[in-house]
Amino acid sequence: MSSQHHSGPSLAIDLTEFRQGWRILILALLGIGTSVGVAPLYSFGTLVLPMQEAFGWSREQIQPAIAFLFAFTIVAVQISGWLIRRYGLRPVAISSLVALALGYFAISLMTGPIWQLYAGYSLLAFVGMGTTMVTWTQLVNLWFDRNRGLALAIILSGTGLAALVLPPVLSWVIAQSDWRAGFWVLGAMPLLITWPLSLLWMRSDSPITRAAAEPGTAPQLPGMSLRQAALSPRFWLCNVALVLSVTSMIGMVTSTIPMLRDKGLSATDAGLAFSVYGISLILGRVVVGYLVDRLWAPGVAFVVLALPAFGCLMFAGADTHMTSLMLASVLVGVGAGAEMDIAAFLMARYFGMRDYSRIFSLHMGFIGLGATLAPLYFAYLYAQTGSYSGLLTHCVITFALGSVLILTLGRYPKFDLPEPAQQTADQSSNDLPGLSRSQV
Repeated sequence: MSSQHHSGPSLAIDLTEFRQGWRILILALLGIGTSVGVAPLYSFGTLVLPMQEAFGWSREQIQPAIAFLFAFTIVAVQISGWLIRRYGLRPVAISSLVALALGYFAISLMTGPIWQLYAGYSLLAFVGMGTTMVTWTQLVNLWFDRNRGLALAIILSGTGLAALVLPPVLSWVIAQSDWRAGFWVLGAMPLLITWPLSLLWMRSDSPITRAAAEPGTAPQLPGMSLRQAALSPRFWLCNVALVLSVTSMIGMVTSTIPMLRDKGLSATDAGLAFSVYGISLILGRVVVGYLVDRLWAPGVAFVVLALPAFGCLMFAGADTHMTSLMLASVLVGVGAGAEMDIAAFLMARYFGMRDYSRIFSLHMGFIGLGATLAPLYFAYLYAQTGSYSGLLTHCVITFALGSVLILTLGRYPKFDLPEPAQQTADQSSNDLPGLSRSQV
């Protein structure tokens, strides 16, 4: 039997895995920052006005491009999960990084019709499907076990890195040239940064795969197949809980500043009240990553995913009291920082690494569907009430319900290894620092 838990919690960070996998952490951090799910999103706001000026499109015409990206990513991520399962991480990621760069370059050739923008962002979903969080979280899950939560938190901070770097860099290059330069930079990043590092550092084996493989054969990792996971009530509980939380978080992220302006705050004060969101997001991500390595992850998730519910209550009750509004932003931000870390961690712990790419891809498909539909639903709520009260009520309920559902996941399961792999695991665990038989 191969257990997915440790002999006991320890406050110390085991540096053995970080010494072995520091290159993997850097690669995955940059991979997420330049991925098709992150870079187009955080660069979009910078590109809107230059494209509007160049083509005469309205903002209402430009905005749906991101919806096209999200919608087609739902399909593309399922294909990528199957390709990774069949061909492995390395070939899928390396080829997709080149294709993603070419996709950006293709968008820079637009000549005027708005359908070209929609087609370009739809294309990105497919050419970049091997660069999503599925790829980079699976890579890290294969290199880190004792520090898996913290490692995932570090690489998922790549979203914050993209949010910090992309707007000023793209603004500068567009000012020096035109809107096309923005897409050239977006294409250059995966091609000149992530792709060469993937060639150098992305390996087909890891300490965990070596421990689970019989000499001369492919690794036989413990865990469920996609079919087994899909028939598991735990999988659907996890999906429902996290989709409820993620969609509500999207509503809060996109609506908080307009909501604060409606309360009477100036644009400067509204931005200041929401600015602490980004800081708490990164802090929440790292702290939660540390804690889930040492405590029962659903218990940590319950606390962290319930905090935004209290934040929403504070937003509903506070008018223009800046301290209260900033504290509410902190509570929402902590939950936002933890969601993807928790998702990747729970999928690996409860369903194993045997079919992780397809299982997590299916989960991300549900998340993508929720992300696509959430803005439409929240726009409808606002139209019905003429205020953000409906949004806040919805978010309080769904954050609370999602956090409670996470508690029903129960204890971490134990997975059987095939007999030859188990024998090899017994031998390999003696040779691999930082990995015991119970962690393979």
